[in-house]
Amino acid sequence: MSKLQDPWGRADALGDVLRQDRRRSLAALAPSLLVTLIVLWAFGYSQAFDLKRYQDALPTIWALASDSLPADFSRWSHWGKPLMETMATSIAGTVLGALTAMPLGLLAARNLAPAWISRGCQLLLNMIRSIPDMVWGVLFVAAVGFGPLPGIFALAIHSTGMLGKFYAEIIEHVDPAPGAALKAQGVSPLGVVRFAVWPQILPRLADVTLYRWEHNLRAATVLGVIGAGGLGLEIITAFHLFEYREASALILLLLALVSLVHGLSGRLRRSLS
Repeated sequence: MSKLQDPWGRADALGDVLRQDRRRSLAALAPSLLVTLIVLWAFGYSQAFDLKRYQDALPTIWALASDSLPADFSRWSHWGKPLMETMATSIAGTVLGALTAMPLGLLAARNLAPAWISRGCQLLLNMIRSIPDMVWGVLFVAAVGFGPLPGIFALAIHSTGMLGKFYAEIIEHVDPAPGAALKAQGVSPLGVVRFAVWPQILPRLADVTLYRWEHNLRAATVLGVIGAGGLGLEIITAFHLFEYREASALILLLLALVSLVHGLSGRLRRSLS
């Protein structure tokens, strides 16, 4: 179209719009392409595409499954104490971690604390959760000996790092209007937290805390490998003695326990929502 036919320059304007749209599309595509390349690199570096690694996988799994069935519950009377140790470790570790994470989460929230305090607490929480609970478990086994106690401390300190991060993020997303109204009336910062922040965050705090309890129940089993007691120690011992049928029975017991805790935590979440 000539300029005489298009005196208002509409063709040039349309071309500019289309070029800008293509540039935006390419800019939006670049992060997705980068993520795809990183994912492919991760699989390739891990030899996930090496088909030779899978040649004996299915026969080996089938052989182990055959040796593990039927499950042997003959020693069920000896599992009461390990079961109670696993439950106690998960409950105490979660409660202790939540109690420690709450004040740290309040101080790490950028909408409640000064910038230098929130950044310092965020750095502390990052440092705590960057160390796996297994490493914390080894440290506390060396410090206080074997049994559930080092498992409690390991779960508590790792839960502090994780829950503190979640608590801070939940607090940062509260509606600021009720708090601002209370501040205008001269209410103290603690009063603002008590009457404006707490009612908004309680259901979501319960959600993440109960989810952490479910996680800690499984983690308490893994900590049994390093001497923290519980069902994990029984499972590892059964595998070391090639008692695969007893190990499968213990795994089924753990599955039932996790399912029970999941159902209980679901009811608690619904009652608090």
